[in-house]
Amino acid sequence: MQQTILAIAGKPGLYKLVTRGNNNLIVEALDATHKRMPAFATDRITSLGDIAMFTETDDVPLTDVLDNLKKLENGKRASINEKKASSAELREYFTKVLPEWDQDRVKDSHIKKLITWYNILIEAGITDFKDAEPESAE
Repeated sequence: MQQTILAIAGKPGLYKLVTRGNNNLIVEALDATHKRMPAFATDRITSLGDIAMFTETDDVPLTDVLDNLKKLENGKRASINEKKASSAELREYFTKVLPEWDQDRVKDSHIKKLITWYNILIEAGITDFKDAEPESAE
């Protein structure tokens, strides 16, 4: 999941990598439309595996935060409406997800985006947020 689910700056939602072209990537929207489109080298494309959330001590990979959110919600959609929730409600909710988050560097917009992405992934049937870790040879 980490390398095939992408966020594209300036475009809403999340996208799944379908294939690579000569000068672009072909991506498919994870929403109900499943619309395919090209993403060019000039687009700022980020894999979910490359994103982390700030905490007081260290950065936590987004996949770990999504996994915490899934455990909190028992694999269902988020119980909070991120579009209508107040700043205090968002921050209280996020404290349940990631207790040691950095309240100075993580903005309300980051929390809203995280919840939106989580809901998109759940609706798309993607619930395994961590890739299988390679087994160490003994």
